Amino acid sequence: MIQRVDYSKVSITGGFWRQKQDLVRDVTVQAVYDRFKDTGRIDAFRCDINSEIKPHIFWDSDVAKWMEGVAYLLREQPDDALQATVEALIDCIEENQGEDGYFNLYYTVVEPEGRYTNRDCHELYCAGHLMEAAVAYYEATGKRRFLDLMCKYADYIERRFKIDRDTAFVTPGHEEIELALVRLYEATGERRYLELSRFFVDERGTRAEGLTDWSESRYHQSHLPAREQFTAEGHAVRAVYFYSAMADLALRLQDEALKTACERLFEDIIRHKMYVTGGVGSSFVGEAFTMPYDLPNLISYTESCAAIGLVFFAQRMLLLTNDAKYADVIERILYNGFLSALSLDGKAFFYCNPLEIIPALHTRDRSAKQKSLTLPQMQRQEVFECSCCPPNIVRFVPSLSGLIYTQDETSLYVHQFMESRATLSIGGQSVTVEQKTNYPTDGRVSIGVTGGAATLRVRIPAYARATYEGKLENGYATFHLMDGDEITLTFDLTPRLTEANPNVFFDAGRCAVERGPVVYCMEAVDNGANLRDIRLCRGAAFEEAWSETYGLPILSVAAFRRKASKDLYAPISDEREAITAHLIPYYAFANRGISEMQVWHLVEGR
Repeated sequence: MIQRVDYSKVSITGGFWRQKQDLVRDVTVQAVYDRFKDTGRIDAFRCDINSEIKPHIFWDSDVAKWMEGVAYLLREQPDDALQATVEALIDCIEENQGEDGYFNLYYTVVEPEGRYTNRDCHELYCAGHLMEAAVAYYEATGKRRFLDLMCKYADYIERRFKIDRDTAFVTPGHEEIELALVRLYEATGERRYLELSRFFVDERGTRAEGLTDWSESRYHQSHLPAREQFTAEGHAVRAVYFYSAMADLALRLQDEALKTACERLFEDIIRHKMYVTGGVGSSFVGEAFTMPYDLPNLISYTESCAAIGLVFFAQRMLLLTNDAKYADVIERILYNGFLSALSLDGKAFFYCNPLEIIPALHTRDRSAKQKSLTLPQMQRQEVFECSCCPPNIVRFVPSLSGLIYTQDETSLYVHQFMESRATLSIGGQSVTVEQKTNYPTDGRVSIGVTGGAATLRVRIPAYARATYEGKLENGYATFHLMDGDEITLTFDLTPRLTEANPNVFFDAGRCAVERGPVVYCMEAVDNGANLRDIRLCRGAAFEEAWSETYGLPILSVAAFRRKASKDLYAPISDEREAITAHLIPYYAFANRGISEMQVWHLVEGR
């Protein structure tokens, strides 16, 4: 049976991702807390009905994700101040939790008679994030208080929804509690929590449930029973959280119908609905998946939480199959559609992660009260009215090491390449596995074992498989190492041009630039205005120059553009101005002020 290798057993010791983890520990965790303090989210846990600031329906979840992130930081390195802050929040939860186990900021302070009457008010979503935080904090500190409070809450939810069935709806409008209950089951061994998760998954899509006037059943993934859902529909974050829970249950219950549904849902996403950056959810309307190949760049929604949720889904699919395509998707998201959410200084965030920015369009409707285009933000913000993404980053980055490995009875699967060290039980032996690499600065990865023998199955990235000379199985190369052995792989990171399927009409005639797992983009700050008119020279060699700012090379390549003209229209001309185009890693865009940006470029031979 394939097993997860928990993040706590693997230490990222250096390189690209150690720098990001240090940034989150040193800057981001406090920056998010400060903004949550400023906006009233922290003090809302006092449940003061006389406060001028009334809690929003999702504030519990915002703070819970931050608490979960702190738990991961604490498990790696003690921090008395951070732990005291979490303990103070737990004090508030304990003081304000009902005798029956119920806890929710909004319904305690604002609408105490409205429990479980509105499916779209995030009660179970908030509960799920609190449960995940409680599990993480228990695993990090050994302290049970928070965990016991959330078990009491889960028992109340079970009674109301599954036993008494006296609520106005049966399944949550925003999924999350389903996967949280699986984690609660694993932490406590209480089978009822796994069965409650299955209840919510099984009941979804089997009946008509309350809808607001702006949504329909696909928005909540309630249009079909779970095992009959084969295409990704509706709100992207809700969807990938739900699919993650489906995969959890498929694994633990050996449910082949759920597994088949998960496989087909994942295929629909990566073949029809995922951006080259790994972002998902292309529409502002409903923050949703739309039709196949509808991947607009300028108005892409691509919420940061959706990228993180797709990693969760892919990670669970690895546990079901150990197929390298899932690890390939995780890698694509990590270096692109997720990482772009965090500013280089660690203090600001994108909610949406567009693949193109044209600043002039943000002011095109100068005489109108309403805008004709709903465009993503051009600069990162420190906090949002709906601030789900910043704390999601706080909990995701410290736990990244849990994505590196899985194992079965005989082998260790190496999915991601990060400078790291882990001591694991492999084939009944305690073996230390160490990765030495500057990936993706360069493509060299060395993996050594000490303390015993080990069979390693190492993912060969999709971009490198065509040039790999050895035998592959499901995208993995197999190596049998004895105590003290080390293998070295070198992946070709030569920049390459990637084109989209012809059905992606927004990208017709254009190419993206990738170097290893990293997507690159152009910004006007380096290339001048009107990026859409620049044509990269097909076949020209890219030059690389190391950038300390970005932690990766910047790229330069021969290109050309039309000369400026006073004429609005003119006869077609072959006259071009030769230039050098400069590209930076996509994740680093919008860190130097407002600028045009694009991922998809015109390419011509010359």
